[in-house]
Amino acid sequence: MASKRPDVPLPTAPAAPPIVTPKTSEVPQKQPEQETRERSHEQAKLEQERQAAEKLRQSELTAEAEREATRQEQLRQETARVEQAARIEAARLETERQELARQELARAETERVEAARKEAMRQEQIKQAQLEAARQEQLRLDAARAEQAAKAEAARKDAERQELARQEDIRRERAKQDELARQEQQRAETARLEAARKEAARQEQAKQAQLEAARQAQQLEAARQDSIRQEAARQEAAKQEAARQEQAKRELAQREKAKQEEEREERLRAIGRQLNEEAAQRDAAAKNPSRSLLPTVSGLRRGWLFGRADPNVDLVQYAEAMSKKFELNMAFDMLREVVKQRHVSPMVTVAIRADGSVEKVTFVVSSGVTAIDEAIRKVISSFAPYGAFPPALARQYDVIEIRRTWVFDTAIRLQ
Repeated sequence: MASKRPDVPLPTAPAAPPIVTPKTSEVPQKQPEQETRERSHEQAKLEQERQAAEKLRQSELTAEAEREATRQEQLRQETARVEQAARIEAARLETERQELARQELARAETERVEAARKEAMRQEQIKQAQLEAARQEQLRLDAARAEQAAKAEAARKDAERQELARQEDIRRERAKQDELARQEQQRAETARLEAARKEAARQEQAKQAQLEAARQAQQLEAARQDSIRQEAARQEAAKQEAARQEQAKRELAQREKAKQEEEREERLRAIGRQLNEEAAQRDAAAKNPSRSLLPTVSGLRRGWLFGRADPNVDLVQYAEAMSKKFELNMAFDMLREVVKQRHVSPMVTVAIRADGSVEKVTFVVSSGVTAIDEAIRKVISSFAPYGAFPPALARQYDVIEIRRTWVFDTAIRLQ
């Protein structure tokens, strides 16, 4: 494109004006320097005109080249569109040609399959005719043989009937034995599962007992440390109080003495009540021996916890451990059915010996249902012993009596 000449005529520079040379005779002769300057001036002017014409021609050439490039680009795009349309048309024609070829092949394949089917039907008809002839011949031979084997077949069938009867008897006998064996296996499996359940329950109870014992030990140690700290603080306060005011110490001693006297009187009254209760228990046990788990023992150091609060921390912790043993284990299963009857919440006092065994069970308030009271006695008996007293508690009491109200919902709750 750069070497192609444009079809439009190019502008030409204007012709230079003719130079008129004056005749020598008409123009006076000039000096050589002046003539040289004039000629240089004229040449410079001509050179400027030539350069201006050349610039004009170059700008026109550039504009023409740009127009030619634009036209060529439009021509190229048009050619590309025509070629693309041609390719699309060729692809469409090729698709139609392939579709026609495929239809032709499908038609030929259909004709071939139809011819093969007809040939197969013809061969099948020939084969059926041959088979029918062979079957007729076989029927004739079978009829001849059947006549000879009729008696043998009758004898064989009779023998088969006898054998089937014998096999049926054997099968029934085996089925009976299998059923007995299955029932025996089922009983053994039931016994095994029950033993496994009991063992799991026993292991769980043992685990709970260990956890409870560990927790009690921690609580006892914490209570002992707290008691030591409290005792040290009390002694320090007593020393400071004694140093500050001796008179206050004497008054405190008098109040302490009065308090001890009052506590002694209260213990005497409690012992009197206990003796009265034991007498009533002995009378009730004499009339109805089944109402007491164990005989009453008198002459022992006894402690009482008729609520959840008591200054004796060891006593409270032991009572809580016994309550948890009922609440956390599966004791409720022993009362699940009987507690569905209408009843009141029973109040029960359980007397525990220092070795953890049960001395007696007293119903302060009965549930009103004999079956529930007896079930409570069985629960208390089944979970005994309840663990020996901690050393600090054993030094104070031989027997402690714990009173709780029993509430039943989804488990046993001792309040």
